[in-house]
Amino acid sequence: METASTAKLSNYRQAPRKVRLVADLIRGKGAQHAINLLSILPKRAGEPMMKLVKSAVSNASKDGHAVEDLYISTIAVNGGIVAKRSMPRARGRASQILKRTSHITLALAKKAPKKADAKAGKKADAAEATQ
Repeated sequence: METASTAKLSNYRQAPRKVRLVADLIRGKGAQHAINLLSILPKRAGEPMMKLVKSAVSNASKDGHAVEDLYISTIAVNGGIVAKRSMPRARGRASQILKRTSHITLALAKKAPKKADAKAGKKADAAEATQ
């Protein structure tokens, strides 16, 4: 399995736990199908994830890959920088607020040819060899 292209989004200001829900939805799907799913998804991470998939597709098309042949082979959502803030509480105390960020890494790969097509190709090659 050869990766056609990759794209990365760093320090996206949403918790990784919430972004992973969207990532799990599109993992293994075709690139165009993933873009269609993300366009109607009511989650906040849907739009940046869609832009990331489009960016990876654009990177792959520069290398001469067709959009129909691409699928999301790997997508990883890792924690990024955590901004620490404080919130006033009762009796002069303060509690800590953690504002988490995410690093999203996406890789597209080219679909393998279907076995039926491969068999048909072998039969055609055998027919040519006998003639």
